[in-house]
Amino acid sequence: MSKTKTILSLALLGVLLCLGIGLYTNMRAMGRAGYWESAIREYEEADRTAPPESGVIVFTGSSSIAFWRTLRQDMQPLAVVNRGFGGAQIDHVSHYADRIILPYRPRAVVLYAGVDDLIWGRTPEGVLIEFKHFVGLVHAALPETWIYFISLKPTRLFGSHWAAMKRTNALIEEFVHTQPNVEFIDVSNALLDAQGKARPEFLSWDGLHPSRQGYELMTSRIKPVLVKRFLSKD
Repeated sequence: MSKTKTILSLALLGVLLCLGIGLYTNMRAMGRAGYWESAIREYEEADRTAPPESGVIVFTGSSSIAFWRTLRQDMQPLAVVNRGFGGAQIDHVSHYADRIILPYRPRAVVLYAGVDDLIWGRTPEGVLIEFKHFVGLVHAALPETWIYFISLKPTRLFGSHWAAMKRTNALIEEFVHTQPNVEFIDVSNALLDAQGKARPEFLSWDGLHPSRQGYELMTSRIKPVLVKRFLSKD
């Protein structure tokens, strides 16, 4: 190999190594609540410009909520606000609750989180502990606020974690039956085919996030629960 080719090869190797280290460092940082500080500040800035009305329904959790661009239209006439952020774990949502949940004094909080907890190594039992903490935190400040947990949904990207997701769903569903003002909303079963695998039409190109059809299905499962609770009495 010529000297020039050797230098180019070493340079390329160095670039790839730096990219790999950078990606690893970034992935590790995503596992910490502080990684999402800039996203939370953006929400706070939006609140200063156009504060949500007191008593809205807050949707929060990980990227499946953050990417729900049509949430407000899909949930009409319910007043909702989207406070999802990236790959949030449940304890990340708890960490920022006093900034993106509690100030609105919401009538309800709709949470979709837990997948990233499992991906980062938590057990289903560990996810349940974090959810219990979240419920306690919200109800300590707002005891009348309803909390809805959206079941963890199947994906193609993390198909190997589906057994843990189902176990998590079962544990949380069992727990909510013991709690006032807490409810479990199942969206998972409708997203499965006859073989118990994620139906591709409900997932976007990445095999992880809902497609438009996926969000429509989620709306059909979540919205009637909220409408029955909050609009039928108004």
